[in-house]
Amino acid sequence: MGGELRGRLGLALLLGTLALGSAVGLMAVSGWLISRASEQPPVLYLMVAVTATRAFGIGRAVFRYAERLVSHDAVLRMLAELRVSVYRRLERIAPAGLRRTRRGDLLSRLVQDVDALQDYWLRWLLPAGAALLVGAGSVGFTAWLLPEAGAVLAVGLLAAGLAVPFLGGVLARRAEDRLAPARGALATAVADLLRGCAELTVAGALRDRLDRAARADRSLTSIASRQAAVTALSAGLTALACGLTVAAAAVVGVQGVRDGRLDGVALAALVLTPLAAFEAVNGLPLAVQYRQRVKRSAERVQEVLDAPVPVHEPTTPAAAPDSPFPLVLQGLSARYAGQERDALDDFALTLEAGRRVAVVGPSGSGKTTLAQVLLRFLDARAGTYRLGGTAADALDGDDVRRLVGLCAQDAHTFDSTLRENLRLARPGAGDDELRAALDRARLLDWVDGLPEGLDTLVGEHGARLSGGQRQRLALARALLADFPVLVLDEPAEHLDLATADALTDDLLQVTEGRTTVLITHRLRGLDAVDEVVVLDEGRTVQRGPYAELAAAEGPLRTMLERERATELLLRRG
Repeated sequence: MGGELRGRLGLALLLGTLALGSAVGLMAVSGWLISRASEQPPVLYLMVAVTATRAFGIGRAVFRYAERLVSHDAVLRMLAELRVSVYRRLERIAPAGLRRTRRGDLLSRLVQDVDALQDYWLRWLLPAGAALLVGAGSVGFTAWLLPEAGAVLAVGLLAAGLAVPFLGGVLARRAEDRLAPARGALATAVADLLRGCAELTVAGALRDRLDRAARADRSLTSIASRQAAVTALSAGLTALACGLTVAAAAVVGVQGVRDGRLDGVALAALVLTPLAAFEAVNGLPLAVQYRQRVKRSAERVQEVLDAPVPVHEPTTPAAAPDSPFPLVLQGLSARYAGQERDALDDFALTLEAGRRVAVVGPSGSGKTTLAQVLLRFLDARAGTYRLGGTAADALDGDDVRRLVGLCAQDAHTFDSTLRENLRLARPGAGDDELRAALDRARLLDWVDGLPEGLDTLVGEHGARLSGGQRQRLALARALLADFPVLVLDEPAEHLDLATADALTDDLLQVTEGRTTVLITHRLRGLDAVDEVVVLDEGRTVQRGPYAELAAAEGPLRTMLERERATELLLRRG
């Protein structure tokens, strides 16, 4: 926290204390004024009290308004800085560092959990600080009038300001610890439901997902109900403590008047001061709950801020080479944070201009890890990765990604037009360049047949496009960017066999003469590439020309036979 923000919060604490102090002063002076006026003294005897009453009444509203203005301004500035910090951290760790984080839960952390942190200052720290200062001042003033009354008020404020919040905090702790994760679970369930509604309906799984969202909602409602019950109990106990304190103050005050130690006119101020002083502690039980709630939200935000960075950028990046060739991986091993085994182990690859390599293997064999290493989304644990003779880890990550581009299986399609989705790759591209890229991706005829052409809206996540059209649009975007090295990561994933095979054939035609790394689990058409590398559990188990590997006994031939058997079963079905 910067000095300017600390100053703003200090000013907010002062203004909040003055607002509460004005409330106590208004009650005490009003009581004295009414009692003194009942004796019908000359009006001039009451002018100071009348003026003080007006000053406290006006000051209470003015100081409260100023406190809210200053405190919210300071806190909103802090939240803005924190949200930017969290987002920048997400940029550093994505995508490799977010493999196990659900989107809905991540959104809950970025929005709701960050927003919840404002309660630490607005509903806990500032109210608690103001209550401490005003409570001490009220006790001191009451003790000055009558020591016994000061002791009674001190006991009452301690009970309402410490014992009741402690009890409420104990009862609500489990609910507060569960609140932030429950919000994240509900956000994840709803996001999954909305994003996959059509697929869930077709698969007959919509009811199950609705039930899952309903269970998450019931869990969150149960937590909120428990919090409300604890809040109600705390409010009742605080009111009871206030009533008992006022009654006890009245008793000792009357005794003081009898003994001649207290003026009868001051008795009203003595009795009414505790009533106003409890305004300072009335919100503390709820403040303690907010503190516990904020603690869990802060932990969830801190998990993002403290997440291990999968890529360490150089302090002084080297100049990017004019050409990435030769691109050399030698003895390269990589693993994700928290894993005990390398996802990619002792991998080697050399790419020259125009060379095309296919990397195949079952799920979990390390194919996508290779793509993330090539794009510097993940640092190598061992071995070397060089581009044009320069170590990749000495280059700025963005410089690497200008040389090595990606067309991923889940490439995002923005809720905009076809033109704007393509121009992400090259903002200044003209329509002729866009049409050329679409033509190479075998999508131009379809676009020309649309009433609005390039201005056609694709919908959220490309909802108005078929799976094959979304992948071809992503390919056209990658081709428009004209990366020297193009990585195609499972471009035909999630497509039916006919569409996947057609897309793969087109990809191999389009990338002819272009340096390409094709990562796929499909083997159709791989005779067009220069080399096939077979991975299993992160290690290279076979490599060479497709024809040789398909003819020899080995992992690729086994995969090919399994693929053909699966296709035969699907045709018969």
